[in-house]
Amino acid sequence: MARYRNAVCKLCRREGDKLFLKGERCLSSKCSLDKKAYPPGQHGKSRRIKMSDYGLQLREKQKIKRYYGLLESQFRKTFEKANRKKGITSENMLKMLESRLDNVVLRLGFATSRATARQLVRHRHFSVNDRKVDIPSFQVKPGDVIQVLEKSRKMEVFHNAMKRIKEGQQYPWLELDKANMKGTFLEMPNRADIPVTFNENLVVELYSK
Repeated sequence: MARYRNAVCKLCRREGDKLFLKGERCLSSKCSLDKKAYPPGQHGKSRRIKMSDYGLQLREKQKIKRYYGLLESQFRKTFEKANRKKGITSENMLKMLESRLDNVVLRLGFATSRATARQLVRHRHFSVNDRKVDIPSFQVKPGDVIQVLEKSRKMEVFHNAMKRIKEGQQYPWLELDKANMKGTFLEMPNRADIPVTFNENLVVELYSK
């Protein structure tokens, strides 16, 4: 499958926002956006363009798509499924993105970035309800239990990630059993609890044209 393989810090600079594509590095003094708070490229510093409504909608879509690590076709399919569901399309879309297995693995603290979470899922290090799952886009449902496989629990990548988890850091729709390296997806998250500042309504406007 195609995947973006260039410098991910350029994506944050292009969108002018931290997308946390490198995990904790994005919170440190090494973050490229803090050093170069302008778009990449030869004319990045001097580029001052007033965007149209379409431009604002497009940039917001790109920002959300890149934050969750999806390709265009994947993101479009997620939107279409969200649009067919009852309720507010924009909120449905965000809830579906948050329910992806790779995102849940990250939110539980088993990985330090979505790229790492996706790789760990693909390498079959997790089970959902005692069944191995290696599909990052797998939709986790309320009540599902996500667990690191027993054979994988000694891996350094998990221990390093778990050490970073602080008390009270968990999200209200998730429950973590740190000792047994497993977590429960309690319920679909409320929009107010999802820690992103995106204006997802702009994506709905873009795709509704």
